[in-house]
Amino acid sequence: MSTVSTPNKDLTLLHPPKTITILTVEDDPISMCFLESQINELGNTSVRAENGSVALQKLQADPSLYDVIIMDREMPVMNGITAVQKIKHNPLLKHIPIIMVTGADTDQELEEGLDSGVFYYLTKPVKPNMLRSVLSAAIRESQQSKVLADELGKHRASFNLIETCKFKFRMLSEAESLAAFMANCFPDPYRVLPGLGALLTNAVEHGILGIGYDKKNKMIDTGIWRAEVQRLSSHPNNSEKYASATIAHKDNGLYVVVEDCGQGFDWQKFLKIDPSRAGDNNGRGIAQANTISFDKLTYNEKGNQAVAFVGQSNAVDW
Repeated sequence: MSTVSTPNKDLTLLHPPKTITILTVEDDPISMCFLESQINELGNTSVRAENGSVALQKLQADPSLYDVIIMDREMPVMNGITAVQKIKHNPLLKHIPIIMVTGADTDQELEEGLDSGVFYYLTKPVKPNMLRSVLSAAIRESQQSKVLADELGKHRASFNLIETCKFKFRMLSEAESLAAFMANCFPDPYRVLPGLGALLTNAVEHGILGIGYDKKNKMIDTGIWRAEVQRLSSHPNNSEKYASATIAHKDNGLYVVVEDCGQGFDWQKFLKIDPSRAGDNNGRGIAQANTISFDKLTYNEKGNQAVAFVGQSNAVDW
């Protein structure tokens, strides 16, 4: 077994912020104007689509243009749920975060959207502060996904020769780079990449830095999440703290074990999205990893060790 420290580099310098383009799918003109005004106030760009069918046409015409999708649930021609299902089955589109807007707030309807792949939900009438909170979370996910995807392209060569390899890391940039490196060992790198990113990022945030759920909410809301994580990582109190990630071929599949030095967390309630937390700006990473990225995800009782498994021949296209 080899142990490797990941290089310390700041990916934010390689990926400066840019204007976010949001596809806004809404058939009601008044609701559309409200959403556009909020998006513009945040300094982002909105592109209109009046129903799911038009949205799919725009997405397919230029898949790389859109960073986030805001999708009304009830629309003529093609409703939001049908559009989401088609988006999530398109390899070029399925990684775009989708915010579902609905006039109903029953658990059944929220769960239907979550099962379709919607991890961000807003109920009408949409409140400006809630829209900003959820939109900021979706934008952060989109930006991090692009960072990870860019890193993925840099690591191509003989990954199937790795039998067992262990890494240690402590910085957010190291976690992102390592997630991309490890993803190449799997049958479908793009499937596991977001899940690996979530597990390794959580090890830095919660395990090394002790950032809890409520504190992270505030950091995302105020737009200081990445800068604050970097600042805390550089603090002398955290300079000797590390997390580890081990990848191993075993039982006709691949295992990843991520372990940190923290106090753990109540992981059971994060394996699935609770509809009551659907409007929060974080807390989706573990649920997405469990639902999409891996065939199986388990934790130790304490919550500071995660074990993920993907079958060698099971390249699921979720």
